[in-house]
Amino acid sequence: MKTTLPKVDEIEHNWYVIDAEGVPLGRLSTKVAELLHGKHKPTYTPFFDMGDFVIILNADKVVLTGQKELAKEYKFYSGYPSGQRTVSYLQMKAKKPDNIVHHAVRGMLPKNKLRDRMLKRLKIYTGNVHNHQAQKPVEIKIS
Repeated sequence: MKTTLPKVDEIEHNWYVIDAEGVPLGRLSTKVAELLHGKHKPTYTPFFDMGDFVIILNADKVVLTGQKELAKEYKFYSGYPSGQRTVSYLQMKAKKPDNIVHHAVRGMLPKNKLRDRMLKRLKIYTGNVHNHQAQKPVEIKIS
């Protein structure tokens, strides 16, 4: 049997909406990473950009389990001496709650040239309203 590879014109990018209210961050980010990468499709090929568009609503209402809300820290390093900054989860949630979800999903995607292309298809909103109704996205429930 021959292995068939999909042509670039044949790849179909669907749209999905996920409501993140009350959903654990890890569970949400694994599902979103799977959709962005395209692993749920039967024509999945690791070196092709097969993924779909994902819209996340209520990103500010995502939850962490256990004591992670108090212990979790985000570290940023500028590359200069003493250029490392540390921001706690609560500070990040107060200032930029959409970056929490973006950071978690980015860490679960492959570390190669396709990651930036996949992340362009991720749309994160802190409210309950998005402006992608014309694409007719399908709603996905994560429990």
